[in-house]
Amino acid sequence: MSVTPVLETDVLRRQDPELAEILLGELTRQSTTLQLVAAENFTSPAVLAALGSPLANKYAEGYPGARHHGGCEIVDVAERVAVDRAKALFGAEHANVQSHSGSSAVLAAYAALLRPGDTVLALGLPYGGHLTHGSPANFSGRWFDFVGYGVDAETGLIDYDQVRTLARAHRPKAIVCGSIAYPRHIDHALFREVADEVGAYLIADAAHPIGLVAGGAAPNPVPYADVVCATTHKVLRGPRGGMLLCGSELAERVDRAVFPFTQGGAQMHTIAAKAVAFGEAATPAFTAYAHQVVANARVLAAGLAAEGLIVTTGGTDTHLITVDPMPLGVDGRTARGRLAAAGVVLDCCALPHGEARGLRLGTAAVTTQGMGEGEMAGIAALLAGILRGRVDAKRARDEVRELVDAFAPYPG
Repeated sequence: MSVTPVLETDVLRRQDPELAEILLGELTRQSTTLQLVAAENFTSPAVLAALGSPLANKYAEGYPGARHHGGCEIVDVAERVAVDRAKALFGAEHANVQSHSGSSAVLAAYAALLRPGDTVLALGLPYGGHLTHGSPANFSGRWFDFVGYGVDAETGLIDYDQVRTLARAHRPKAIVCGSIAYPRHIDHALFREVADEVGAYLIADAAHPIGLVAGGAAPNPVPYADVVCATTHKVLRGPRGGMLLCGSELAERVDRAVFPFTQGGAQMHTIAAKAVAFGEAATPAFTAYAHQVVANARVLAAGLAAEGLIVTTGGTDTHLITVDPMPLGVDGRTARGRLAAAGVVLDCCALPHGEARGLRLGTAAVTTQGMGEGEMAGIAALLAGILRGRVDAKRARDEVRELVDAFAPYPG
């Protein structure tokens, strides 16, 4: 199905041609450049249709059966479907699907379990911790006393001995496991053991791997964590938004932390789109997709390593890869700019135990487009050629355009 009817471009062109051109321009950008941003994906036309539905008109503060506005009979059904699908997909006793983003989901988890001034143990920002894991620029770093654990200097893997040592020394109220740049599976059982030893809550920030969890390609944190925070985009391939999963004993606290404590009205069109995505993620096709995402990432990581880039942790278990391009003579920021000029879109990231910036890239979007291991090997060679200066920008843009034309995100 073509995406163009979903965008209703004919209507928008008549009413607001300026905005119509902006939307179509973004569609063109996505369709003519190589999307390797680890946190992005292409949603289905069905998800886009839900986002552009009349549910966007409905104010729905509260929860199904207990709204502060009238006329919520239909949106109540939509939210219940989303909740039931999320619970079934992840094996959770309770799901809250109202969070507007991953950060607001984390905020709600903290609000449900913590009080200002509490000590929290989380992955340090230089090692891939998120802003909500204690950044001084974020509410988390201002309201709570964060202690950061790190990774082994040689392997780049989480130092679980340090996690246990710091937990015993600081007796945190909560321990957070999760990262925006850690490419390996996390040992949730060990984190649960440490949390139980010191009497801490365990919060899993699964924003990146949750889509792989849905497809059976990554371990599920739900049986181990008190609260799981996640996004509904990224590998899960839904709309931009967040959700929380927890046991029944914390359900009321989590719900009240979302509404009324941290948010007002739920975005019902987004919740409906989440329901669509959860339904898609429960299919065999999505399971195959999730495993292909990981297979592609491993081939891409191996290809980049063979080209001379330093791949942190020596590889990946997920969709995510972080690399140091300095062996090719460029730092991360320069590399990102050079690749962007060639039509390759990815991110910079902090590298463990160093001042330099690296590159963070992922395979979720290109796998949605239908690319496989063969294309990943070609992409690795192309990226290295661009960074070495062996492939000029024009030739690189032509190669990128040829590749994405063969694997259009929205055919037609």
